[in-house]
Amino acid sequence: MFGAALLQRLRYPALILNLLPNRRDDDHVLALFQRYGHWGAIAKSNFAGLRFREPVYRDLRELIMSYFEHYYNLHREKTLRAYTRPLDLKAFDRHQWMTADESMDLISRRLDRIRRVPILSRPMIARLSPVDERSCSAGLHGANRAGLSVPPRRKR
Repeated sequence: MFGAALLQRLRYPALILNLLPNRRDDDHVLALFQRYGHWGAIAKSNFAGLRFREPVYRDLRELIMSYFEHYYNLHREKTLRAYTRPLDLKAFDRHQWMTADESMDLISRRLDRIRRVPILSRPMIARLSPVDERSCSAGLHGANRAGLSVPPRRKR
């Protein structure tokens, strides 16, 4: 949200979308922007690979897929499954979304209702390989461990 507010201050539209994982991970909100017709994003995450993207992506799917390999849980499972269509926060200006905490619930509810775009089929999901230990460790470099969601282990 802070990224969206900064982008609006820089005269970009305040656009966000939600990256949606399976049930064993947390979602992530991206603040979107376009420069010269290409998409970029600002994000905050405990995982190093889920942050800023330069505006070099031709479309939203291409941008979203740049997050795929970096979107995993502490059991090294790749978890990104879908994303929402962009939400223009201009609709929430009358609720003072930049300064009023109450507006966050309104925005969250709207994100929950926005059309979701799946990125994987069931056969693709079934064949996903785990993230290798070295990449997982690198992605968590500098992470605040207290802020990490730990899913229960899968029963085998």
